[in-house]
Amino acid sequence: MGGTGQAGRGAAALLRRWHPTLPLTIAGRDIDRAQRVAGELGAATATTIDLRRSDLGLPADGRYSAVVAALWDDRLHGLRYAQHRGLPYLSISSGLVDIAPEAVAGAQRANAAPILVASHYCAGTVVLAALHSARQFDRIDTIRISAVLDELDTGGPAGIADLQRWSTATTAGLVRRDGIFTWVTGPDAQATVRSTDGTDLPGQNIAILDVPSLALATDAPNVRFAFAVGESAGRRRGEPASFEVRIDLEGTDRRDAPISTSRYLVHPAGQRPLTATGIALGVERLLGLRGEAVAPGIHTPEALIDPAHAVERMAQTGAVFTGAPGDS
Repeated sequence: MGGTGQAGRGAAALLRRWHPTLPLTIAGRDIDRAQRVAGELGAATATTIDLRRSDLGLPADGRYSAVVAALWDDRLHGLRYAQHRGLPYLSISSGLVDIAPEAVAGAQRANAAPILVASHYCAGTVVLAALHSARQFDRIDTIRISAVLDELDTGGPAGIADLQRWSTATTAGLVRRDGIFTWVTGPDAQATVRSTDGTDLPGQNIAILDVPSLALATDAPNVRFAFAVGESAGRRRGEPASFEVRIDLEGTDRRDAPISTSRYLVHPAGQRPLTATGIALGVERLLGLRGEAVAPGIHTPEALIDPAHAVERMAQTGAVFTGAPGDS
């Protein structure tokens, strides 16, 4: 679903590269666009979907192995379609503010099929990158994520609509402070986000699934995710809009000595390759193409995907880690 959009098209291309014989169905509202994408992939078919219909407008005899929602499905017909047929389901657009219906649907049909809620930043790749960096720690006290989204890299119409919907739902940010998940507003939510070239951008701490995912995966009592929209370092150099996320970790090593790391995850082609990687990693896992079978229930990316494998896949798309001032 949404297979002709930036994230869906990119994820399908990665899945084709990783698994050349995997059958793919590109579903969208425009059959011509869907057929073009399917033709580029090979071993793929195209179909139209109608998100207003409980059967998505798909043929009654259609056979699928999973449903991937690479767009906002406001009626949750894609999820219900998957549950009624016992198919794994992945979504990336609900965000922290909209996951309640997915969680309730998953609880009501706990034994139906696995649901992967991947509405994190770039479909969970930032969480996985942070957890990969966290491996050298014995205890983590503080996690600070700072992301720059270039104003020319907000994605297609679906991505822009997601940002508008999330900002309408809440202007408050969610942080974990001294072990307590806390909503912050006004000056308390404001933050400065430093780009890789040292430029400071005004931002704010936002309500995003990365915060509870990282807090609960590491037991870190202090976690926040600061977000700024503005010109990226790549564009200031006269290049395309770049993807930039700074990951700061503080804690102790296995000898109980204080340590800290400060690193950037950067991609010169912007956020699309990393979002596509996050989706493809989730699909790979849900289909049992890597790792053991996934049990029915609600899952998040860090619960299913090996961070080392994720970082390797990110690097294959051109993502790199660079040091930041204060890295030790």
